[in-house]
Amino acid sequence: MTDSTSSKQVIDKITLPWASDFHCHLRQDAMMETVTPMVEQGGVRTVLAMPNLTPPLTTAQMAYDYGQTLQTLAPNVSFILTMYLNAELTAEEINKAARLGITGVKMYPSGVTTNSDWGVVDLKMFYTTFQAMQDNDMVLCLHGECPSDADKGICILNAEERFLDTLRELHRDFPRLRIVLEHATTKAAVDCVKSLGDTVGCTITAHHLFITVDDWAGQPHHFCKPVAKFPEDRKALREVVMSAHPRFFLGSDSAPHPRKAKQGEKPAAGVFTTPILVPLLATLFEKLGCLGVLEGFVSTHGRAFYRLPAATTSDGAITLVRTASKVPAAFKILGQEDDGETVVPFMSGQELAWQLKTD
Repeated sequence: MTDSTSSKQVIDKITLPWASDFHCHLRQDAMMETVTPMVEQGGVRTVLAMPNLTPPLTTAQMAYDYGQTLQTLAPNVSFILTMYLNAELTAEEINKAARLGITGVKMYPSGVTTNSDWGVVDLKMFYTTFQAMQDNDMVLCLHGECPSDADKGICILNAEERFLDTLRELHRDFPRLRIVLEHATTKAAVDCVKSLGDTVGCTITAHHLFITVDDWAGQPHHFCKPVAKFPEDRKALREVVMSAHPRFFLGSDSAPHPRKAKQGEKPAAGVFTTPILVPLLATLFEKLGCLGVLEGFVSTHGRAFYRLPAATTSDGAITLVRTASKVPAAFKILGQEDDGETVVPFMSGQELAWQLKTD
């Protein structure tokens, strides 16, 4: 819902249901304690938490216990929990996970991103697990990249596109299994998901709607996996969001790292957007002339795909007001103030056109 007060229909206030973020890294220890309370600050009250901790969340009980810990840090937030796909994840464990309310399983190809060393080499070995997931109506979340391999001509710029045949195969073999291709970055991925059935969805991050390859080359705080691609790819991401396609929805892939990890010799992959998420998106959607589809992208489409109750303003709302604000330069990591350790957000020091106020 939007309010306007001038004859030119300049919108100065937007009221939305609380947003839902279907891909977020909340980490562990001090970083978890720092960023988890920021979820609401960014306009979100439902968040799907990633399992790539150290060690990863490989069992139903580990995922459940992690959710309990997160809940103590952000009591108003609903946490959607996932397990890390691994060789020990049996059909029996999937059945247990379903009983405990675990929603999904995350697949990381081995070695492609942060804490993916325990990841998958051959998906065929998990077909019994996928069948159990399909039977329990769970969701398979995919980091959709092939590992880099010079002999096969695979690198970070084409790793996503080279993975798409695997997505098609999984959908063919498990047509009732809900599958989410996470953090799409290419036109090829958009076209692929659109061509598949209603059980295949796709998340898009805020930062991939902003940046291209030129923006992360030499800028470690814009470096993530999968990397942002070319202008035509960003155009395709923007166009599918602007079209309000119901199977494309918000998954921020907000992934905080300490500044020293981002600015070292080998920068860690991850962009941090949690505390600014909805104002960041509103700023971009206004520039694109599509504020009218913001609610669907952040509050409606993902919940429908994950079969959650529809979010309405009667259940609580966020209000965005047209007030310029500057993104903080950095956030201190709790317990590490004496060391001066911080986490740097996306668009650090830059101005957003909207601020968040809650009812």
